Amino acid sequence: MDRLWTLITLLHTLAGPVLTLLYPLYASVVAIESPSKVDDEQWLAYWILYSFLTLMEMLLLPILEWIPIWYDVKLILVAWLVLPQFLGAAFVYERFVRENIRKYRGIEHHHHKSPNVKGKYKFVDFITPKKGEHEAY
Repeated sequence: MDRLWTLITLLHTLAGPVLTLLYPLYASVVAIESPSKVDDEQWLAYWILYSFLTLMEMLLLPILEWIPIWYDVKLILVAWLVLPQFLGAAFVYERFVRENIRKYRGIEHHHHKSPNVKGKYKFVDFITPKKGEHEAY
């Protein structure tokens, strides 16, 4: 029974890195090489959400340490984001993130055109590619 428990613990420990990093890395490379843009959206959305989750986890670590099932909850959430049966990352991005980004960019774009604002968004303009700027790739 002790060996079985050790095996289960080992598999549980390995599940996190495999599910959150190894499989998404592999799937991202496959997506880049495929002609479809659907899988590109899924994996870009995953990396955005995973980065956000990691940042929130770092900030909330003192609180999360008191929640004994946090690791299991995180594994289930990441499995939903990652697994191709669910495409959770694309769903969350489409449903929640994209709408807010479009609102923000619309406000940003509106301020940029305002004659009273000089130089305020130069850095944002510098790091944000213009339409058609990277079509040569």
